[in-house]
Amino acid sequence: MVKTVIFDMDGVLVNSEPLHHEVSLVQFKDLNIEVTDDIFATFTGNSNKMIYQKLKDRFQLSHNIEDLISAKNTLFIDAFDKKEDLHLMSGVKELIIDLYQNGVQLIVASSSEMEIINKVFERFDLDQYFTHKVSGNDFPESKPNPAIFLKAASYSKAPIEECIIIEDSTNGIKAAKAAGIFCVAYKSEEVNSQDQSLADIIVYNYKDLNFEKVSKINELS
Repeated sequence: MVKTVIFDMDGVLVNSEPLHHEVSLVQFKDLNIEVTDDIFATFTGNSNKMIYQKLKDRFQLSHNIEDLISAKNTLFIDAFDKKEDLHLMSGVKELIIDLYQNGVQLIVASSSEMEIINKVFERFDLDQYFTHKVSGNDFPESKPNPAIFLKAASYSKAPIEECIIIEDSTNGIKAAKAAGIFCVAYKSEEVNSQDQSLADIIVYNYKDLNFEKVSKINELS
């Protein structure tokens, strides 16, 4: 029986990936580098540290990685605060409340920095439902390395066998499987660039999930 659900954030809780892309394009223009959509798609699920290391290597940038991350986060937070039509994924708040009210422990494990996680949680009033927040910025390697999910699972009050992960990105799904944790892929209409074939199960609508289904979902494999 599932006792703990570990959520990714971007693309799983909130449709923030387009906003990340938008502000990244602004920054790439300032840096005078051309990052194609195909290259950008490979970054999904990676921490900013890994993304900007790849960009430094690819484009021989002289900038400090922390400065690049800080500049990007400043752009993102400014755009996030101004974007009034940014919402949680349809049905996910209802699912969160249903799981919480039925005693399921909820943890978020996102590649974003904690300041971004906190921004999202504050805006959508999510802190009351989650026991822990884990940022990929705290690890030397990001997804598909499983470290972030193993850390999240270590906070679970239940054994790792009673945890599941909800992810959307190829890198995140690979990280979940490397951690040995049952993975539910959430495929929204906006996500078409990510290979989710390694997930144990794919869901297309959070309204198809509830406590009863989630509590037994890992018994389907």
